[in-house]
Amino acid sequence: MLTITQALYDQIVAHAREDHPDEACGVIAGPVGAGRPERFIPMLNAARSPTFYEFDSQDLLKLYREMDDRDEEPVVIYHSHTATEAYPSRTDISYANEPGAHYVLVSTADADGVGEFQFRSFRIVEGEVTEEEVKVVEAY
Repeated sequence: MLTITQALYDQIVAHAREDHPDEACGVIAGPVGAGRPERFIPMLNAARSPTFYEFDSQDLLKLYREMDDRDEEPVVIYHSHTATEAYPSRTDISYANEPGAHYVLVSTADADGVGEFQFRSFRIVEGEVTEEEVKVVEAY
């Protein structure tokens, strides 16, 4: 189960809506081993695409160095789908290389009247996708 604060939930949703119609992406870092998302880090979608997201390799390297210096790890890796449901695509699954992370998908298809808003979390390990419950709390 992903437990996330209302503030972090709102930041992810705001970023997804802000970047619509392009996919938004980012990370929420937390203390190593705690499994608790704490620090919101919106990233630039280097692909600038409504159907694909890609972290800029330099930004990603900088982020991982920064997390290492702060004894953090990526607890949540999020992105948005702009015209489809919030479920990992084959490409999303192939790029999922953090087995301990929660992969959050937000669908902003409702912004175009295509579908309803969705906020869902998944574990993706060795190509296997498992949806998990999302619990939104005021604070940890």
